[in-house]
Parts: sequence; C-alpha cells; structure tokens
Amino acid sequence: MTTERIGPPLIADEREMLRAFLDFHRATLALKCEGLTDEELRRQSSPPSTLSLLGLVRHMAEVERNWFRRVIGGEDVPLVWSETGDYQEAYDARTAGASEAFEAWRREVEHARRIEREAGSLDVVAHNPRWGEDVSLRLVMLHMMHEYARHNGHADLLREAVDGSVGV
Repeated sequence: MTTERIGPPLIADEREMLRAFLDFHRATLALKCEGLTDEELRRQSSPPSTLSLLGLVRHMAEVERNWFRRVIGGEDVPLVWSETGDYQEAYDARTAGASEAFEAWRREVEHARRIEREAGSLDVVAHNPRWGEDVSLRLVMLHMMHEYARHNGHADLLREAVDGSVGV
C-alpha cells in the first residue's frame, strides 16, 4: 500500500488547517513504515528500550482512541493493548504483527475523523479524566499534532537504523 501525503493548505480556515496538518503527520508515520517487514517494523531502537516503528503505530492507535473516542466522544471503550490502562504497553511490539497494528491504527484514525467532523466546533469541551480537567477539541487537535510530530522524529531515527532511509 502506498501512502499519499498531501501537504497542508497555505490558506484555509482554522479547522481545515488543523485537519490537514494532523492528516499530514498521520501520513508521515505511515510513510516511515512503508515497505518494511514485520521483523523490521519490530526492530527496537536501542534495547532494552522496546521502542520500534510498530510500537509507535500501536501507541498512536491508543492515543487516537483515547483523545477522540474516550475524551471527545465520551465512549466507554478500553485501550486496545492494555487491560490496565497503561499506554506504555502498546510500545512493546516484540510479538505484534503489522497488519493487526495498522488495522487498529487506521480504524482509530477513521473514528477520530468522524468524531471531529461531527463536532459542532473546535470549542466543543469534554472532560479528560486522566488530567482531571476539561479540554476543547481545539486542544485535542493541537495535542495530536504535537504527539505525531514528536513520534515522527523518533520514526526518522528508527527507519534510518533499519535500512538507511532518511526523509519522506
């Protein structure tokens, strides 16, 4: 599968700009993983750390699920890979398969897009129980961009260590 990464518009309203930048970062993560085998995707950065490209995909599925479905959508759904609510468990992909991880991630991205589209505005407010604070959809969109940008930096280094590929 070839991932299409569309550059964000130079001129757009706030909501469209946030959507486009978030989708750009999502596509960047997918591109960093493209063309690799399950084994290569599971390769750890620097053991004993369990960080890997596949672990990042699994982690971002959890993050998408939490912020959009659990917080903004108010859905009572558990995490995908942790029964205890430990987000770190998703990073450990030593026995994980790429198809399952990418399917979960894509499913959560689609839920996130639907929830964001159906929200009346970026000013929609929901309660984040982990923080014990109310948050706006605007904050969630910005936080997700921050989360992807940070982890895409990790993905750059992980991919280069696997096969020498740099940039996207």
